[in-house]
Amino acid sequence: MVKIIGISGSPRTDGNTSFLVETALKSAEEAGAETEIINLGSLNIEPCVACDICKATGECAIYDDMREITEKLMECNGMIIGSPVYFGSVTSQLKMFIDRSRPLRGSFKLKDKVGGSIAVGGSRNGGQESTISVIQDFLLIHDAIVVGDGAPMAHYGGTGVGGPKGDTMNDEIGIETSKNLGKRVTELAKRLE
Repeated sequence: MVKIIGISGSPRTDGNTSFLVETALKSAEEAGAETEIINLGSLNIEPCVACDICKATGECAIYDDMREITEKLMECNGMIIGSPVYFGSVTSQLKMFIDRSRPLRGSFKLKDKVGGSIAVGGSRNGGQESTISVIQDFLLIHDAIVVGDGAPMAHYGGTGVGGPKGDTMNDEIGIETSKNLGKRVTELAKRLE
């Protein structure tokens, strides 16, 4: 059975982004995947300090929750990464996760894993595509396989609208694109297994 990891880059562990990542994961389960969500907002992840120890040893010199996340990423077949839009980009929590993934890049440990992205903005055109682009760049730099939400919508990924907590529960487009993304990531991960 394929394993799909959901990563919510929101500082809120039960907010709009987590809801859409969980929606995508439920769709992945319906498509036959085992799933797990990681909420970065409840974890201790320090910023990269550019010490370059990972280049020499393949391991990060910082001991925090990123070590456990790294292990889970190496074991999964696919990942769905979500972020609220912060000034047209990802949150600082997700950016620290991205920067701290550097030890995985040295030997391309995420190569050929399937990845998709979800972003939640304050309006329908609230920076979701630029935020998704940052996540997709992260996946491409790791040589992962990037997918969108697939037919019939064919978007960059899950695109939600939400301001106050709970808004995305009424966002039909955000829910549909997130469901489609979860299914698409799982289908391709199963083909590659």
